[in-house]
Amino acid sequence: MAEPAMSVSPYWELAFDADGDPDARGRDRLLAGAADRGVRDLVVFAHGWNTDRSAATGLFSRFLAPFPELAPGARLGFAGVVWPSMRFSDEPIPDFPRSVAAETTRRPALDKDTRHALLETFPGRAPVIEQIARLLEQQPREPDGLEEFGRLVRLLVEVVPPGPQALFAADTLAEGVPQDGPGMFRRPVAEVCEEFAAALAQVEGRATGFSLPNPWEGAHELLRQATYYAMKRRAGTVGERGLGRVVGQLAAAVPGVRVHLVGHSFGARLVSFALRGLPEGVRSVKSVTLLQGAFSHYAFASRLPHDARAGGLLQGQQHRVDGPLVCCHSRYDSALGTFYPLASRMAGDARGVAAEGLGVGELLGAKWGAMGYDGVQAVPGTRAMTLAEALRGPLPASGCVNVDAAAVVRRGGPPSGAHSDIVHRELARVVVAAGRMT
Repeated sequence: MAEPAMSVSPYWELAFDADGDPDARGRDRLLAGAADRGVRDLVVFAHGWNTDRSAATGLFSRFLAPFPELAPGARLGFAGVVWPSMRFSDEPIPDFPRSVAAETTRRPALDKDTRHALLETFPGRAPVIEQIARLLEQQPREPDGLEEFGRLVRLLVEVVPPGPQALFAADTLAEGVPQDGPGMFRRPVAEVCEEFAAALAQVEGRATGFSLPNPWEGAHELLRQATYYAMKRRAGTVGERGLGRVVGQLAAAVPGVRVHLVGHSFGARLVSFALRGLPEGVRSVKSVTLLQGAFSHYAFASRLPHDARAGGLLQGQQHRVDGPLVCCHSRYDSALGTFYPLASRMAGDARGVAAEGLGVGELLGAKWGAMGYDGVQAVPGTRAMTLAEALRGPLPASGCVNVDAAAVVRRGGPPSGAHSDIVHRELARVVVAAGRMT
């Protein structure tokens, strides 16, 4: 596959399949090219969920464009991590105005582009996907319709052992997702869809008055959230089995290269799990920058505030970075501020959020919070900085650092808010500062 046009050079594409196996040619081009081009600092950027290859490379090109000017004396190289993630075409492409995204169909119908993406993301599930699309189009009023929809969605996203993704499904289990799948599938589907529909109405600022939200809008969201769990598991697999090993191979082939991992959304989860996949003794990762990370804010904690006997999935992994782990977060990210805690709670708790009388604000302070909304939590010594303070510098030389990026990460409409508003020169400056590339 040809390398895409890019704003920076040298650039290499690292592509992985769903099980974390790399495209060998792309990997080998990186290993050979980094040595031949005399690269000293390699910036490795992983895209998030809801992104196809074209959107991913466009994001890489726009975000990386300022780097040569920001670090003029550095011998820079760049790599984009492309992994099979599902994109719902009725959501904005990262850093594009909402009007540019496909909005040709009314919710909750499944448009043809999203249907095609589902077919590519879940090969061999075509009959299931067609039945899901038919139900979303017809919206039958009988309760059995929603129950059948829930059955089909669960069938779509289940992992068939003994593949690598099944082996690495423990990362979701440790985050409160029971072994038999998210708890939302063990409750009446109509009830779950009504909760999602109500949350959508709240985020979009729609007053429902005395009428109930359309549960089929919630059904569309249930499909998104179920796909989200499949992609969440996949991001961990690709990071640990894929990128971590390639970084280890690079350290062996080109010992002098300093690696700087950058990830957006689930890409932040991916690069964090890459730390867990590093071979023993590898110290080539000099910085990690997480942009609106879509995973638990307790991931790096050695003890969870709500369970002192347990720790986060990535406890202690920040020490594998020979430099800082910087988490950029924003309160304007409604994807992480509303839907992440809602879906996480519904996944791990069979009781409904509405039944507990919990509001969104209470969810944010509970155990289901996201890294990209309020930063790394429960890790002693974590520094908190505003974006202005981070840009004045210097950043801490090691440990976890929370950077409140709400000054720039603030644009975006419902339901995701500012989740994809990451292409800012200021954030590129944070990455350069974290890696001491100047």
